Amino acid sequence: MSAGHRIAMSLRAAYLAMHRVVDARLSRLGVTADQFVVLNLLAQRDGITQQELVRRASSDPNTIRSMLVLLERRGLVARERHPTDGRARHVTLRAAGRETHQKVWSALGPLQESLAALFTPVEASALVNFLERVSGNLAAAETRMVASETPSVSAVRVDQEE
Repeated sequence: MSAGHRIAMSLRAAYLAMHRVVDARLSRLGVTADQFVVLNLLAQRDGITQQELVRRASSDPNTIRSMLVLLERRGLVARERHPTDGRARHVTLRAAGRETHQKVWSALGPLQESLAALFTPVEASALVNFLERVSGNLAAAETRMVASETPSVSAVRVDQEE
């Protein structure tokens, strides 16, 4: 098995294990791990656009939109037209969303502490740097791949003329 394959499979296993544990802890609070990510991002920087949430959550627009619709129905977030860009949605955390975020944050404290205890401070910092390097590199590769798959304007015109 190649080193690249082992890294990919280990990242996948770690992510899925984390997701399952967090979902199990949060189910009694009526929030999923993914919903918590959105609530946490809004708690850190409220009043951002849906596109900014997509970027910060490392997610896709449809997933974020679906979560926001659900959170909005529950009265945890509000989505309004952006004050300067009529096409964009401005997302804010409501009081109930802040309260839910605080409960969830408290419920996850022991898990966060147990994760941190697995590493020395230097190891934890190195791990975060490595993971940021992986996600940054993969995001750049995805951007290059999408750009190379997008036909140019001249290619579209040729296709249309045929």
